[in-house]
Amino acid sequence: MRLKQLFDSSTRNRTSTPDNIAAALREAIRSGWFKDGQRLRQDELAAELGVSKIPVREALRLLEAEGLVTLLPNRGAVVAPISAGEAQEIVELRVALESLALRLAIPNSDARIVHRAAEILDDLDRETDVARWSGLNWEFHAALYQPAERPRLLEMIRQQHAHVDRYMRLILSTLRHQDRSQEEHRALLSAYEGRDTDRAVGTLAQHIEAAGVLLIAHLRQRE
Repeated sequence: MRLKQLFDSSTRNRTSTPDNIAAALREAIRSGWFKDGQRLRQDELAAELGVSKIPVREALRLLEAEGLVTLLPNRGAVVAPISAGEAQEIVELRVALESLALRLAIPNSDARIVHRAAEILDDLDRETDVARWSGLNWEFHAALYQPAERPRLLEMIRQQHAHVDRYMRLILSTLRHQDRSQEEHRALLSAYEGRDTDRAVGTLAQHIEAAGVLLIAHLRQRE
């Protein structure tokens, strides 16, 4: 039922059916409704969503490209787990990609961008739902990078966020990492507003790496 609700909600965006199905499945995976290694049967998903198996198959291929799903011969689709080693690589990629985006964005930033980022931080202060908190966290980072005017770079960054989002939600909910994250966000925004590029990039790298340490420790304990 919950998956159908996610699907119905995604159709309001008026995108294609495979995109809507992918959006619903993506959120179900990130929220932990579907667990690592769980099989995603095309016929069952199609029946629950009231669609044919063709757009479901296309949606699963989209999620495979994002690293959320693995398509196995004769087994179909399963939710892709992530290892501590993979998480370490994602942290390294995020530092490199997001540092570049920030350096490109700061010279083009303006008061409107800073104001919007500050509004998102205020929303984060008030948010108690981990899923919405995670979405706002991405909106904050994306707002800072938007002036870079590098859509492919921003999409690569978004994909790295998507890879680890389901695990970061667990860390946020169990380790109460939100307060520290918000302190780092505000330090980042202060440097961004002052156009202190080196300080902003250094703060960003520390922010990503601090969350990465928690994530990697969690995954190593699970392994």
